[in-house]
Amino acid sequence: MDIYFVALVALGIAGMIESRSSTPGLRPEYEPADRAFRWLGRSAFAMWLALLVFGFWEFPWWQPVSGLVGSLAANALVLQYGARPYWPGVAMGLALLGLGLASKIFFDAF
Repeated sequence: MDIYFVALVALGIAGMIESRSSTPGLRPEYEPADRAFRWLGRSAFAMWLALLVFGFWEFPWWQPVSGLVGSLAANALVLQYGARPYWPGVAMGLALLGLGLASKIFFDAF
């Protein structure tokens, strides 16, 4: 499996979880953890958009399209199960994974 696809899916899920966790019960109670959760989620969404643009510029058209469809399908699958109290931890872990993979993609390309 290509790391580009994995990075897009991980970043998409992390960004979606951060945007859907607007209620206080679904956010970390500790203020620095909440700031980190918000920062990582928004960074994941921004990097997801940057990877899509980079993919259309660098790869064949079907690769970014499959990453977009895979991200949307993974988001729908996560949303189907509803909100869970462990979402912030999962989102932060996926954001770190996706940001790390995205940095590897960009370092290899440039």
